[in-house]
Amino acid sequence: MTLTDGYHEIPNGRLAAVVTYLEMFGAPEAPRLKTSPDRGIRRVDKPDLDWYRDLFRAIGRDWLWWSRLRMSDAELAAIIHDPGVEVFALEENGGAKGLIELDNRAWPDVELAFFGVVPELLGQGAGAGLMAFAIEHVWSRSAKRFWLHTCSLDHPRALGFYRKWGFRPYARGIEIAPDPRLTGDLPRDAAPQIPLIEP
Repeated sequence: MTLTDGYHEIPNGRLAAVVTYLEMFGAPEAPRLKTSPDRGIRRVDKPDLDWYRDLFRAIGRDWLWWSRLRMSDAELAAIIHDPGVEVFALEENGGAKGLIELDNRAWPDVELAFFGVVPELLGQGAGAGLMAFAIEHVWSRSAKRFWLHTCSLDHPRALGFYRKWGFRPYARGIEIAPDPRLTGDLPRDAAPQIPLIEP
């Protein structure tokens, strides 16, 4: 599909997001951050699908994360149970409050497939601690490229956060998809900052 310059109408009931792709080719000089005494990061082998979806929803509800919520059990398990995919949880007081998902299936390229913390931890340094861990983990294994994408539906500071940690933008795209609040993947009151436009 070729896009021409100018405005393009999106059908009601669908969302459009500008996607920015970012990458790094070596370990940045990242601070060694310690998590608070009541927080820890652990590898989750073969995550339970309901556990994963609950955490994914808790982190991404305000940013309309929908992709994994539309997958069948078999589709989701094929990804997060793959030996080339690593899932880590930020845990606080016995509960999962953050997520790192690293996709190593195109090694030595590593994709930061999903990354985030629950809303109540935003602005408390939890995301910085999680990113410091991810960067150290990836580069300790001699990866060649670490990359991710974010979009205009994400937290307003997300793009700046990734750039601050050493990721450099290299491409843009447009993603168009059904609004997850209309498909039932997320509740209708999710992400109130993004208008819900009925079809």
